[in-house]
Amino acid sequence: MPVYTWQKSSYSTEGANCVNVAIAPDGGIALRESDSPSAILTTTPASLGALLATVKRGNTLRAERA
Repeated sequence: MPVYTWQKSSYSTEGANCVNVAIAPDGGIALRESDSPSAILTTTPASLGALLATVKRGNTLRAERA
């Protein structure tokens, strides 16, 4: 397993449920939640940037009810 240098999101409080982010050895972005540090999601910088831009605009997708 790669060794990451984790940084806590500046939007996280001092309590639990903090988002951590790190640069992966392959240049990707690694994300984890502090209460479950072994569950790591990876993405590309471009994909994460697109997600954050969408969230900032408020254009989040909602699941349609069946």
